[in-house]
Amino acid sequence: MSTDARAFWVVEPGRGEIRPVSVPDPRPGEVLVRALYSGVSRGTETIVFRGAVPEDQHAVMRAPHQEGDFPGPVKYGYLGVGVVEEGPVELVGRTVFCLHPHQTAYVVPVESVVVVPDDVPARRAVLAGTVETAVNALWDVGPRVGDRVAVVGAGMVGCCVARLLAGIPGCRVTLVDVDAARAAVAAGLGVAFARPDDLSLARGDHDLVVHTSATGAGLQLSLDLLAPEATVLDLSWYGDSRVQLSLGGSFHSSRLRIRASQVGSVAAARRSRYTHAQRLALAIDLLRDPSFDALLSGDSSFEELPDVMPRLADGSLPAICHTITYRLTD
Repeated sequence: MSTDARAFWVVEPGRGEIRPVSVPDPRPGEVLVRALYSGVSRGTETIVFRGAVPEDQHAVMRAPHQEGDFPGPVKYGYLGVGVVEEGPVELVGRTVFCLHPHQTAYVVPVESVVVVPDDVPARRAVLAGTVETAVNALWDVGPRVGDRVAVVGAGMVGCCVARLLAGIPGCRVTLVDVDAARAAVAAGLGVAFARPDDLSLARGDHDLVVHTSATGAGLQLSLDLLAPEATVLDLSWYGDSRVQLSLGGSFHSSRLRIRASQVGSVAAARRSRYTHAQRLALAIDLLRDPSFDALLSGDSSFEELPDVMPRLADGSLPAICHTITYRLTD
């Protein structure tokens, strides 16, 4: 026997559709998950939707449980929350997070799901993958008590990083974005807000800048904000876009640094102590914090996803984390 389900596919760059899929019965060591919510990662997923994954990154950027290949047809996504319908008795009926593409039901190995605590709402739990990215980033760079930190780019990753930084005693955090409307989000996260042209944004005086805007202008601003011998941690993925920087100013004389961080590997500082699964479980535990609800900016039904993705990709649908809701009868 099998379960009838439906999945979202990027058929070709800029066009997606919902396709039927047959899901097999779970075998020992597997679970059948019925989707409740999924989240759209505007950064990575819109790059995939536009067909802008560089050819030399096709293998590196494959998501867990992805089907097809870049640029398409490809089934992509990794922020899924659902209910276990079949599998080990201790998991049946539990809400779980899974790094799975947008699909109404799916079968995965037991180790691919992480139980969502009862006090974490299912819709908020879609942020687990993004909070995991933020956790890994802070492990990479090691912010200190009392640091002055700017986060340039108030998207999903930037907002998650800002919220975690806000929990470090004495850490003065400013979320920077071109969109003045993100000031309300910053307030919900408990951090200050500034636009790039804000005169109160102290240039040359930050111990750390985390860059997440995926723009050359954002990365240049990040460098300009650094104090001598400080670091920009770059979490942006630029796809096939080229970035130009002006390095003729204080970059060399102030001994500034640009460091990359990416969630695919556990940060070296914690690699001996945390597995990928343990890091994800930590991220879900951190989502007990209701402040993360400030990132949940909109919601659509699964049936609307082929129309929603182009609007997210071209910016006509403003969003931080846009969630997708599934009917349990699917």
